[in-house]
Amino acid sequence: MYISLDETRKRSYSKQIYIKIRAMILSGELSAGEPLPSSRTLSRELSVSRNTVLTAYDMLVSEGAVYSIAGSGYYVSPGVKNTQIKAMGIKDQQTASLSDTVIIDQIINFDSGIPALDLFPREKWNRVVSRAFLDAPVSALGYDDPQGRPEFRKVLCNYLKKTRGISCSLEQIIITSGTKQGLSLVAKCLLSSESEVWMENPSNVNVKQIFSYHTDRIVPFDVDAQGIQPELFPRNGKPDLIFVTPSHQFPMGGILPLQRRIALVEFARKTGAIILEDDYDSAFTYDTPLSNSLFELDHDRVIYTGTFSKVMFPSIRLGYLVIPEHLVPPVRELKRLADHHSNSVYQIALMRFIESGELDRHIRRMKKEYRNRRDLLIELLYDYFGDRVHIHGGSAGMHIVAEFDNVLFSEKQVSRLMAYGIYVVPVERHSIKKGSHANQIILGYAGLTKDDFIRGLSILKEIVNNC
Repeated sequence: MYISLDETRKRSYSKQIYIKIRAMILSGELSAGEPLPSSRTLSRELSVSRNTVLTAYDMLVSEGAVYSIAGSGYYVSPGVKNTQIKAMGIKDQQTASLSDTVIIDQIINFDSGIPALDLFPREKWNRVVSRAFLDAPVSALGYDDPQGRPEFRKVLCNYLKKTRGISCSLEQIIITSGTKQGLSLVAKCLLSSESEVWMENPSNVNVKQIFSYHTDRIVPFDVDAQGIQPELFPRNGKPDLIFVTPSHQFPMGGILPLQRRIALVEFARKTGAIILEDDYDSAFTYDTPLSNSLFELDHDRVIYTGTFSKVMFPSIRLGYLVIPEHLVPPVRELKRLADHHSNSVYQIALMRFIESGELDRHIRRMKKEYRNRRDLLIELLYDYFGDRVHIHGGSAGMHIVAEFDNVLFSEKQVSRLMAYGIYVVPVERHSIKKGSHANQIILGYAGLTKDDFIRGLSILKEIVNNC
């Protein structure tokens, strides 16, 4: 197997091996059932350690691109060949939590999507912002480019390539004032009263509300432990938009396997649908390697939206869309009409924060901290509730879902918990088809401490035991 490793690149050898074998599988160069070289053989061929190769193979296995047979080796999984990936280019140069609940400080807030705000390096960020304001060109202080500062979008292109496997041009990026605005711009551009939107069930209730301003034809599809199930799609279905969270399904936490990703993209190609991929907290993965985005599989049918609210702080109000080139002019114009442009000085500051490596360092610190907080929360849940509690979606993100036997979390129950000092969000609130998630609650852990967990779970236990 010919794989060229680049010593000058920032990616590890394991990541480079993973990316190149994955590309061979997607292109059909490696066929279903075909064996991969043994880890010893490939390590000798590439002059790297065997552990380096095994790490790459484990990444492929975790994504479903490869399967292993004990004592035999690694083989290409069926159903992962992806064709018709088109080259990109652009010709037209003209071109959190989403919670709406405000919680007072005295309440222990288990809402999802809230980072550890007390651990954000404020002094470093303040210095970067001050310098950016002093050095900013005059254009950054006036009415600026609706699409975002070009120098920031260029840096963001490189960042997305490194972290998410997204290859795009800076002209395909539109800087938004957070995820909500990005979703609203897409909805305004693509939807009418006759449009049909397919969504995961459960799915963020605020996203459904955004789409509901434009159409009442919203069709839910139940998720399983791995996310949305394209095999459940009706063959004669003709959605205009399919909304998914493949990297960490919200709220249940499934990570969509590569086979389903390909099936989803192929369905969109067949029907002409646009896929809207919300990548809200993919920076934080713990037990499995991070999968690349859906956008890499089809640059014409997938819109990718991301945010800095989770990796930094929500009030920064900076997010972004990566969109197919034919949608750039209308979405850019909608952004201009919405608020003209996002904060230009913050764009310059964030560009420097990324270039200096501070953002990556902060994410690494938070990833370690959040993993510890997740482990502690799960341990305490089992201590307090034993086999009465079941945990979902703990391998990534900033929240888990706790399912309780013989407990229903109604809005009345949530109000009662609030009166006792804790705020939790029932999964049922995010369910489009009511009734199937009434015994589950979302427990965000990123912004809470051990003392918060102990006090909060003590209250929860008291209420649950009296149900």
